[in-house]
Amino acid sequence: MARRPTIKDIARQAGVSESAVSFALNDRPGVSQDTRARIRRVAEELGWQPNIAARALSGERSGAVGLVLPRPAHTLGVESFFLQLVSGIQEVLAAQRTALLFQVVDDLDAECALYRRWWAERRVDGVLVVDPRTDDPRPGLLDGLGLPAVTVGAPGGPGPAVLSSVWADDAGAMARILDHLYALGHRRITHIAGLPGLAHTERRIASLRAEADRRGLTAAEVSSITTDYSDAQGAEATRRVLRGPLPPTALVYDNDVMAVAGLAVAAEAGIAVPGRLSVVAWDDSALCRVTHPRLTALVRDTAGFGRLAAEELLAVLAGGPPRARQGEQPRLEPRESTAPPAAAY
Repeated sequence: MARRPTIKDIARQAGVSESAVSFALNDRPGVSQDTRARIRRVAEELGWQPNIAARALSGERSGAVGLVLPRPAHTLGVESFFLQLVSGIQEVLAAQRTALLFQVVDDLDAECALYRRWWAERRVDGVLVVDPRTDDPRPGLLDGLGLPAVTVGAPGGPGPAVLSSVWADDAGAMARILDHLYALGHRRITHIAGLPGLAHTERRIASLRAEADRRGLTAAEVSSITTDYSDAQGAEATRRVLRGPLPPTALVYDNDVMAVAGLAVAAEAGIAVPGRLSVVAWDDSALCRVTHPRLTALVRDTAGFGRLAAEELLAVLAGGPPRARQGEQPRLEPRESTAPPAAAY
């Protein structure tokens, strides 16, 4: 294998001392502008790059940020949300020559252990924390470690914040979905939700209940069922509610994968969509647009949300204060999967 160029190689080719190379490459005084330019030109010609591990050990930045996904890997499936989120994050980080260290773990305990190890090893300069919980130990842990972090999906609110956050208006989005279904005439609506305990799951459930109460709809008419976001649990929840004594006329799914799975269950049962059942997906994707019928879905700029999160973490690393930033408001895109309910169903 080819040997990596060193500071000694640069010094020899540029005809200067190793200390002069160090001054030039680290933007320190001690060399003239002409010498600095020559040293950098030689470094580029040789393909020299800084040793990130050595910099971390010396107390400098590692040049990387971390992202841990605390979900069983099998539940990710073909869900597009995290792929789009990561693409937006990576777009910002790449422009700053910052690496993204990504890891999937089984649960919250494993995630917290990983943060402690990254902090001890100086592997990352900061982290992006996804899937905030209603009772979340991670902000306190990261604050105690002094590891800069931004929470992705935490609600904004008044008062001092331990960590910076970027968040989406889940309550407002659910209200728009219920507005659409109620205007069509639906009064029996079931929400096939994601993981229990997640802050955004609880906000969506609470918003659905509040909007139902405002319209005089009972818990027997409008309700939520939690799942692990997978197509298997989405399909099972759909079968269960459609076989019940008072089946819903509309189903709202917390992601596109479950919505497509629910559409297949309805087809197997001979239940026409949207003739007898309307279906709404929380996140729009290619899956929603290529199914038949095409799925009514919430459209939001998920990659833009990722960019916002990465920009906020870089601002924190630059010394900015903790703050909460709201992402772009999602809009509901009505398609062929929603229509007025059949009177006989």
